[in-house]
Amino acid sequence: MTAQTDTQGSVTTVYKVNGMSCGHCEGAVSGEISELAGVASVQAVASTGEVTVVSGAPLDDEAVRAAVDEAGFELVGRA
Repeated sequence: MTAQTDTQGSVTTVYKVNGMSCGHCEGAVSGEISELAGVASVQAVASTGEVTVVSGAPLDDEAVRAAVDEAGFELVGRA
């Protein structure tokens, strides 16, 4: 089951990311994902390993994986 919801023209998706341990990690992951086209907001939480992304349309999982990889972390999948 995926944690993706559509609300008023936006899509919220929660991803699981391995390796985040601090605020710097959260910022690195958020910064890379926020550069993807259509992303409105990103909230990364190191303590849970969850990254909540709000976008105008569903994102390509491989694009998200590449952004997380660029930040130095591992995308596990959708929460």
